[in-house]
Amino acid sequence: MHTESHDRISRRSLLRAATGLLLSASVSPLTARAAATVEQRYIAALGRVRLHGADDPETDVWAYNGIVPGPVVRLRQGESARLVVENRLDQGTTVHWHGIRLPNAMDGVPGLTQPPIRPGESFAYEFTPPDAGTFWYHPHANSLEQLGRGLAGAVIVEERDAVTVDRDLLWLLADWRLTSDGEIAAGFGNAMEAAMSGRVGNTVTLNGRVSETEPVRAGERIRLRLVNASLARIMALRFEGHRPMIVAIDGQPCDPHEPEGGRMLLGPAMRIDVVLDMQGEPGRRYAVIDDFYDGLSYPVTQLAYDDKPPLRSHPPDTPTDLPRNPLPEPDLAAAERHDLTLQGGMMGGGAMAGMGGMMSGGMMRGMMGMGGGAAWAINGMSMTGDGHAGMEPALTFQRGRSIVLTLRNETAWWHPMHLHGHSMRVLTRNGEPVPHRQWQDTVLMAPKDVVEVAFVADNPGDWMLHCHVMDHQMSGLMTVLRVA
Repeated sequence: MHTESHDRISRRSLLRAATGLLLSASVSPLTARAAATVEQRYIAALGRVRLHGADDPETDVWAYNGIVPGPVVRLRQGESARLVVENRLDQGTTVHWHGIRLPNAMDGVPGLTQPPIRPGESFAYEFTPPDAGTFWYHPHANSLEQLGRGLAGAVIVEERDAVTVDRDLLWLLADWRLTSDGEIAAGFGNAMEAAMSGRVGNTVTLNGRVSETEPVRAGERIRLRLVNASLARIMALRFEGHRPMIVAIDGQPCDPHEPEGGRMLLGPAMRIDVVLDMQGEPGRRYAVIDDFYDGLSYPVTQLAYDDKPPLRSHPPDTPTDLPRNPLPEPDLAAAERHDLTLQGGMMGGGAMAGMGGMMSGGMMRGMMGMGGGAAWAINGMSMTGDGHAGMEPALTFQRGRSIVLTLRNETAWWHPMHLHGHSMRVLTRNGEPVPHRQWQDTVLMAPKDVVEVAFVADNPGDWMLHCHVMDHQMSGLMTVLRVA
């Protein structure tokens, strides 16, 4: 396990590290980092950061160790970790280690798996990550506001054997709603937004800042880890003039493949690892575009090539496959099969989808949102908030059984559905087989999608399944699956 420094790191030093000289023209494995201590500490507290340029105002945020995003948590596959979280906020918090298959007591869901960490107190999360890959961490208490004010960071679990690339880069993308004076806008839990697309912001940052350029060198091979830490913003990323190769989704290696149509769909909480061979021209810039929302395309950043000659004339012929993680393969022939149907939300004409008596706009305004009412349901049942004691499971599975879930999105909105404690193999989408052996913990569903997923229920406990558009989760699009 590697321990990150908890001192505030300057943007200049980060930039220097990112643009350091490449010492060799041949591809060599990145050096694995040695463990320094058995414990890492993270403090959740108020902070102040600069999300824009030097001439723009700072923003009041909630942050881990005073920086946004929080420190990168670097762990080693199969090595135990002890991560101590201290709460200096004026409200309870927890940390969910998103996508990591860990013991239920370490999952960070208040009430369901642990009491909230009260102000002034600490909690030690202890687990051994079985899977290498790209994960992330965030609160699961007052999730909408705590995540929306900046509490998020990446987790990188390094492979036992280093992967062969020139550089391993992380882009944690976050979406903020800022006022004209640079502060975070109030209005978390808006009832109308909760029944529609959620709180989509007006500013997107890359590793905690609005990015104009990211430095690269012609000829290098980069492993780029993409994390969408937004509350609600779905992204469709295009790399102008480049052909990214997807090698992992949600931390789990897949068959290397180019994204369909050159666009990578990245819903909230999703991660995609790509291999990028930098074949652009020295001195040129190439845009990275998010064009998910019709008519609202914008540049996330630009790949800025330095003027040096290419590191090599042709892409290396080394394989891009990542070593597989030890995921149990579900037995589809003997699997239990269950349906989970997503319901509710705003439809055309200002009415709600059928959810019992919640049909009219007037009733919707009086009942949904952060006040505890519901705008959404799964199989007719709404669980609002962040999770709490006494949440009855929608389904109970015998430990070790293979499970096939058919997820049906009967709503007019997109939903990234996240299952805690497990990874799911995505089998079919709208009746068509899903290629490339894709395992995910967060499955993005378009309106009216029907998706089949499979997994082995091998991790005992009560596990949340919920939409990771945080407004949707808080207003009912959540349930519990029990592995007994």
